[in-house]
Amino acid sequence: MIEVIFEKTGMPEDVLQVKESPAPEPQPHEVQIQVKARNINPSDLMFIQGKYGIQPNLPSSAGFEAAGIVSKSDEEGKFPVGTRVMFTAQGTNTGTWKEYITLPATQVIPMPEGMSFEIACQAFVNPVTAVAMVNKSELKEGEWLLLTAGASAFGKFAIQVAKSKGIKVACTVRHDEQKKYLSDLGADLVVNTEKEDLKKVISEVTGQGVSAVFDAVGGELAAKALTCIKQFGKMYSFGVLSGEPMPLNTGLMIFKEVSIEGFWLSSILKRISNEDRAKLYKETQAFLMDEDSKVEVEASFPLAEVKAAIEAYNKPGRNGKILLVS
Repeated sequence: MIEVIFEKTGMPEDVLQVKESPAPEPQPHEVQIQVKARNINPSDLMFIQGKYGIQPNLPSSAGFEAAGIVSKSDEEGKFPVGTRVMFTAQGTNTGTWKEYITLPATQVIPMPEGMSFEIACQAFVNPVTAVAMVNKSELKEGEWLLLTAGASAFGKFAIQVAKSKGIKVACTVRHDEQKKYLSDLGADLVVNTEKEDLKKVISEVTGQGVSAVFDAVGGELAAKALTCIKQFGKMYSFGVLSGEPMPLNTGLMIFKEVSIEGFWLSSILKRISNEDRAKLYKETQAFLMDEDSKVEVEASFPLAEVKAAIEAYNKPGRNGKILLVS
């Protein structure tokens, strides 16, 4: 089989290798899956660079999220051969950027009837995070939420999830062409931070400010977003796309009594009960299958063309996901 590996951490375009390897054989409690589609996420690229919360065991395979078809069943027959499944390999010693993968049967989920591999391979990291964060924020109908990196895959899911609950959404972007795109998706306000004063625009439109910020960027943009929070509001920090830590305004935190809380889906999924986890997945799948939900793909590349896929992923102003398919 073909798989993508890296023997040292670094920029993906420099360290990723495509190699031929034997297909892995499942243990009795595992299934073997023929992987059909894989989603490229920021967490995948941070993992390859050694900057993620989970460190690679080198040499390492890459990729956290995918969908495929069961090619060898587990001993109990929980997933018969031919079952279409979606899964994440996060927290395991394997990756999804390969033609075949083995995982515990307890770690895979049957794909809903009518869901494509292109959607299923995106069904964990971003949409589950979006649903979980909106639920955790306990924002009420009519309250304002600010998303940094609004045009990211997470941002687009979060806009749709929040709007379905009557929450008003403001977003930051860096390209004017993304403003109409996000407005059409449901955003109430889109601010190009390359040209506009974020705090000034937010204050003019919302009055007192936003009740919550979901920050994926860190650095100076996160600091600016923090100034947009009204008294007693909260920032949820879940990404560092800028690669820079956020400089904290201690006075603002004290006198506005705002708080900052980290959010890492992998850790949360391990802590919550099986019932709560199933409820979260069910709500996310219902959202993805809703005819009004938009899940877009910019381009698909064969697994062997992973470096071309990474180049497309890094293209400024991209609106859809980049997939690796086989």
